[in-house]
Amino acid sequence: MEYEKKELKKKSQNLSDWYTNVVIKAELADYGPVRGTIVIRPYGYAIWENIQAIFNRMMRERKKGAIRNAYFPLFIPYSYLKREKEHVEGFSPELALVTIGGGEELPEPLVVRPTSETIMYEMYAKWIKSWRDLPLLINQWNNVVRWEKRTFLFLRTLEFLWQEGHTAHATESEAEEMALEALEWYRRIYEEYLALPVLVGVKSEAEKFAGAKKTWAVEALMPDGKALQGATSHNLGQNFSKVFDITFQDKSGKLDYVWQTSWGLSTRSLGGMFLSHGDDHGLVIPPKVAPFKVAIIPIFGKNDDKIIQYSRLVSSVIAARKSDYPGEVIILDNKEDSFGRRVNDAEIKGIPLKIEIGARELEEKFVTLSSRLNPSSKRKVPMDKLDEVIEKELGELQKLIFKKAKGFLEENTTKADSYEEFKKIMKTKRGFIKAYWCEDPKCEKKVKEETKATTRVRLLNEKESRGKCIVCGKPACHIWYFGQSY
Repeated sequence: MEYEKKELKKKSQNLSDWYTNVVIKAELADYGPVRGTIVIRPYGYAIWENIQAIFNRMMRERKKGAIRNAYFPLFIPYSYLKREKEHVEGFSPELALVTIGGGEELPEPLVVRPTSETIMYEMYAKWIKSWRDLPLLINQWNNVVRWEKRTFLFLRTLEFLWQEGHTAHATESEAEEMALEALEWYRRIYEEYLALPVLVGVKSEAEKFAGAKKTWAVEALMPDGKALQGATSHNLGQNFSKVFDITFQDKSGKLDYVWQTSWGLSTRSLGGMFLSHGDDHGLVIPPKVAPFKVAIIPIFGKNDDKIIQYSRLVSSVIAARKSDYPGEVIILDNKEDSFGRRVNDAEIKGIPLKIEIGARELEEKFVTLSSRLNPSSKRKVPMDKLDEVIEKELGELQKLIFKKAKGFLEENTTKADSYEEFKKIMKTKRGFIKAYWCEDPKCEKKVKEETKATTRVRLLNEKESRGKCIVCGKPACHIWYFGQSY
C-alpha cells in the first residue's frame, strides 16, 4: 500500500508536478494530440455536468424571467469581430483563423469562436424590433478557442468549455441588475458548491473585458499564492448594439439601442477546485459536485459472494435516501486489485466518503465509514442509521473543505501600507494584497511591470475611504486587491 501511494507525486513538494500528475492519475483528463488541448475524461466531465445542472437550475428559476439555452455557430466571419474595435484588439493575439475550406481559399477568413458576442448579436439585430421582444435572455454551453502560448490542464488551454450568457434589455439599470445577478450566481457556484471562497468585485479599466462598459469578477486564491479569475460578468452598455444596429421601438414609439450583458464560467473552475482542495493523497472533491459520494470497498477473504451482496445492499440504501447531496455510489470490487490499491484509487479520485465491508461488518450488520479528509478516523455505523449518518457526514465535509479554503484565503491576504512592503510580499508568499490605489493607469502599469501583480478587483461592498496610493502617494479613495494571475 505504501508503494502504491508513492506513485502519486506530492503536493507538498511540487505543486505544479502534483497537479498534472493527479489530474491524469485520477482520470479527470489527458493531453490532446494538439499542443495545449485537453481531453476531458468521463470522471472529469461528470463534475462539469453537475455544475451545468446547478447553473441551469439557477437560470430557470430566475424570478424576472427564465434564461434559456441555445446554440450559435462555431465559425464567425472575421469582419464581425472587426466591427467592434476594442473587441478585436483584445482578442487578436489569441485568434485562430480558418482560411481554407473544401480545398479552396475562403473569400473571407473565419474566426474559430473565442467568444460569441459578435455572432449572437448579428442574430439579435434580426430578432429584436420592439420593447415586446425584450428582455432577450439567452445562454449557451459551448467550446471556445483562444490560442494561448502557455497552457496548463483545465486552468489555461487552447480550447475550453464554458457557458456564456448574453442578454438584451430596454434600460441600462435592467442590464446592470442582470450582470450583478449573474455575478452572484458565480459566487454561489464557487462558495456553496465548489467550496472555494472568492473575492467579488469590479475590474479596473485596464483589466475589463474588451468592448465592455464595466466588468465584474470573482477571484480565487490558489495554493501557490497566485490569483485565479474564476468567472466574469459584463455590462456591455450600448457598445455592441450600436455596432450591430440592435434597435427597438420603445412604448412611446421612439427608436433606441438595447443595453446588453454577457457573462461566463468555464472549466477553469474545475482546475481551481482540484488545485485548491487536493492533498498528497490525491483530489478532494466537495460532496455537492462529486460524481461519486461514497466508495464502498469490500474486504475479500471468506464469504466473498455474501460480502459483495451486502455491499450492493448498502449501496441501494445510500442511493435511496432523501438527500441534499444526490449522486452515485461506486463499489470498488475488482479482485484483481489489492485492497490497498482500491483504497488508494478512492483517495486519488477524492471521493468524499469511504465504506469498508468485510467479514465482521457482514456478520454484525454495520459498515466502517471514514471521510476523505480524515481517512484514518473510522467509525462503525449500523445499517438502520446509515442514511442519516451519510447525509450528515457529507454536509459536514462540505463545510470543512470550505472552512479550510477560507482560512487559507484569510491567512494569505495582506494589507500593504508602502510600495516597498508590497514588493516584498510579491517576492515571497504572494497571495492577495490589498492596498490603496489612485486608479491612475500609470501606477497600475508600474506595479505590473515591477512586481507581476495586477489589479484583481475592488470589492462590491467596498466603501469610499481616505488613503494614499501605494505607488505615487497621491490621494486614493478605494482599496484594491492585487495579485499575480495564472
